[in-house]
Amino acid sequence: MRVDVDDLVLVSHEDVAPHTLHSAPRYLPEINDAIGRISDTLWGVNKKIHDNPELGYKEFIAHDTLTSFMKSIDGWKVTPSAYGLKTAWVAVWDSGKKGPVVSFNCEMDALEGIGHACGHNLIATASVSAAVATAQVMKTHSLAGKVVLFGTPAEEGGGGKIKLLQAGAYRDHQVDLNLISHPGITHNHALTRTSAYTALRVEYFGRAAHAAASPWLGVNALDALITAYNALSVLRQQTMPGDVVQGHITDGGARPNIIHAYAAGNFVVRADTRARREELLEKVRRCFEAGATATGARVEVTMGMAYADHVPNRPLGAAYARYFNALLLPDSSSPSASSLSPWESAIPADQDLDEMLGRSGASTDQGDVSYAMPSLSPGFAIVPGPEGNGPHSPDFERASGTRDAFGKALRVGRALAGAAVDVLTVEGLLGEVRRAWGESMREEGA
Repeated sequence: MRVDVDDLVLVSHEDVAPHTLHSAPRYLPEINDAIGRISDTLWGVNKKIHDNPELGYKEFIAHDTLTSFMKSIDGWKVTPSAYGLKTAWVAVWDSGKKGPVVSFNCEMDALEGIGHACGHNLIATASVSAAVATAQVMKTHSLAGKVVLFGTPAEEGGGGKIKLLQAGAYRDHQVDLNLISHPGITHNHALTRTSAYTALRVEYFGRAAHAAASPWLGVNALDALITAYNALSVLRQQTMPGDVVQGHITDGGARPNIIHAYAAGNFVVRADTRARREELLEKVRRCFEAGATATGARVEVTMGMAYADHVPNRPLGAAYARYFNALLLPDSSSPSASSLSPWESAIPADQDLDEMLGRSGASTDQGDVSYAMPSLSPGFAIVPGPEGNGPHSPDFERASGTRDAFGKALRVGRALAGAAVDVLTVEGLLGEVRRAWGESMREEGA
């Protein structure tokens, strides 16, 4: 919007398209060419994964399809069933010269009953295309360094990346940073922040008795669980924004005329950061203990899978945004186009705004990767299904299988490759990435 005031021209920030602030990135044409050469074959890979959904640690079709594809690309060394995980794999392109090691994560698993409703087929497409394009630019320009592509199973609650971290997969390859992406129906953004979470199994053990004839002889495990459940409800009045405690009762007793000897439930604790999650978890434990104290039942709490929050890296985000915005359609960065078409929206130059757009209450094991090394997990919008629902819905599963969504994943792959190439070619950028990560970890108390 332009307003003339006494010979002054005021130009609103929104009128300046982010991708017009910089010239087109130098290596973008080569990245486009590299991905263009594999796009037809990669569509078949994407479709095969989408149409054959597999649960965590059982992604055998996806594993074989992706490793076969990577073996077909010249110069890549592929290791199937890596690090003791049948469906994990690693593909490496090495220049033979010491330099930065950039890596990408490739997710594969689906959701029970609703297939690829989280779009992991698109995540795989973006990461594979980015890795191949990065290696091609390195080869063309004789750049020093290495590209590592990790096939990471069981993101949906199985913690595949955590197992790879624990097994030393990233350490073995001396990885400097890690890149991935995630589809959704929100505006495009570079800086994603997710929630930390922990799953718990809570069991109460009481003593059975006849509920009418001699209830005083019993110890009611269900009463203990209900007391704890109500205590959690009261706790929520004093929790912080971003704190979430969810749960459901899985075992509530055998019959109404018996004092219940056993009761159990599953719970999830989420918070904005890993440190805050631990604080909240201690309060939640006290609620469970209160149920036991009030009734005399014995409580057992079994810790399940836990994911850290994802901490984005701003220097990597800036590099990614520069490439991504340069790839948008010529008219798609105008305010009107962005508001009508989130899937064509430019990434804001203001990184505070970008990070606000990228805040998510969901959780991912990429969060644990971000505590181990600099990480970027940009979010990209695809055209939603007819119901307009986002991830973890049948509607999104249908949307993630379209050719249009595939094209948008390739666009993300181009931008991820651009960020990786910048790290390899822009003097001082890797140091800046490392410094920003170190500052973030200090702020997180890691």
